[in-house]
Amino acid sequence: MLTYPEIDEIAFSIDVRWYGLMYLAGFACAWYLATLRARRPNALLTVEQVGDFIFYGAIGVIAGGRLGYVLFYGLDQWADDWLFPIKINEGGMSFHGGLLGVITAMLIFARQNKVAPWRLLDFLAPVVPPGLFFGRIGNFINNELWGKQTTLPWGFKVGGVVKHPSQLYEALLEGLVLFLILWFYSSKPRPTRAVSGLFLIGYGTFRLLIEFVRIPDAHLGYLAFGWLTMGHLLSLPMVLFGAYLIVTAYRSEPSAG
Repeated sequence: MLTYPEIDEIAFSIDVRWYGLMYLAGFACAWYLATLRARRPNALLTVEQVGDFIFYGAIGVIAGGRLGYVLFYGLDQWADDWLFPIKINEGGMSFHGGLLGVITAMLIFARQNKVAPWRLLDFLAPVVPPGLFFGRIGNFINNELWGKQTTLPWGFKVGGVVKHPSQLYEALLEGLVLFLILWFYSSKPRPTRAVSGLFLIGYGTFRLLIEFVRIPDAHLGYLAFGWLTMGHLLSLPMVLFGAYLIVTAYRSEPSAG
């Protein structure tokens, strides 16, 4: 059993929070990795375009993540306080909303730069998981999103109860493992949409599994059967759509595989 170290969520005395620093680290890592990809022969984007897109992506992550949380998890809070969506300092971000926000930003960027949208999605998909890694580390530092009670030796004692560190599970699987899978898979030519499809399958599968040990938001609870969560409902379509993308990608461009 491990004891949670009670890390102060404020990193410095000037009220810089660790969670904000994790977002900055995620954006910086995405910029660095995308720059490496842009320097490859016949890359889709230039280094300068990568820098421009990071700005678009940051807006998409923050706006989409917050709006997604409000729509998927916080409608009751919004009904009680119509300013709730803009109260970011009170917490509440959704990955699924952030993903939709980033996709919207990609579509806008692709149109303005005359880039094929699916090729842009494939180009950027491998640089997303490190941002997920840092985000989940931020959740851990903030002492939030803990899992169910456990007797496993790597459980953390929080509030007198030993719990699954579900944030660290997500950091490992959705962040590190998914990054390695996508980075090596995309190192060779693949059919258009295949990398994006693999991202959806990978994230959706890992999230579905972790939801079984993660405690749902208190105001939502389990939606059905004593185990079905909103995370399950949002992640299953990702897996199905990802599988559809890969199948159709290889049927249309079998030689690229």
